[in-house]
Amino acid sequence: MIWKQARKVGTVALDALFPPSCLLCRADVAQAGLVCVACFGRLHPVVAPCCDGCATPQTAQAYIGADGLCPACERHHPVWAHARAAFLYDKASRDLILQLKYADRLENARFLANRMVQAGQNILTPGAVLVPVPVHRWRLIGRRYNQAAVLACAVARRTGLRCVPDVLVRRKATSRLASFSPQEREAEMANAIALHPRRASEIAGKSVVLVDDLLTTGATATVCTQVLRDAGAASVSLLVAGRVPAQKEVDLDFPVMETNV
Repeated sequence: MIWKQARKVGTVALDALFPPSCLLCRADVAQAGLVCVACFGRLHPVVAPCCDGCATPQTAQAYIGADGLCPACERHHPVWAHARAAFLYDKASRDLILQLKYADRLENARFLANRMVQAGQNILTPGAVLVPVPVHRWRLIGRRYNQAAVLACAVARRTGLRCVPDVLVRRKATSRLASFSPQEREAEMANAIALHPRRASEIAGKSVVLVDDLLTTGATATVCTQVLRDAGAASVSLLVAGRVPAQKEVDLDFPVMETNV
């Protein structure tokens, strides 16, 4: 109790000396880790109507079938059970995600995770296990952290769920997949993801929530899901910070930096 009070006093003192600012434009905000009203208005949260299978927003409820799926997912359901996304990936959310990913702006994870928890309420069920999409060790050395693991741990803190960041291992660095054909994506991702041999018991019989920063083609998430299901997961759902539109009108990333979408 004393520690909590001291921490609160310290936070108030720091806010007085260094007023909290918007994560995007640096305007003053009520508390650290928020965006201002103007910048929040530029963000596009993924809300109904949206597809239960791929988290893609739909222009009208009429485009959602009886099972909550868009026409594409009705024809070919993803291998995961459900997908949820906090934001549509556009200019504002792009800045938040890429600053987290490449510019050491780890404070952005708090804001993104809060919105991910709101979007994923019905898949973040008691007993579910959070598993981040892995990055290759060479990329981890260069970046120093896995942004998916940072988001998964932030979601875990807000929900009380268990996060196991090393369940999955990326065996090889893969190329950027967004411009590949489905066959090329499958070939590129073949044997790219594996289960950590000592973590099978962590997910056997459990509901798993696979966490990533972006959902683009779904190729990486598909392979991760298959590995988790083969290892005995009862179900796998997907939770991401940003959903890239199928007909994307935004740059996915900074030039040449990204190689595994």
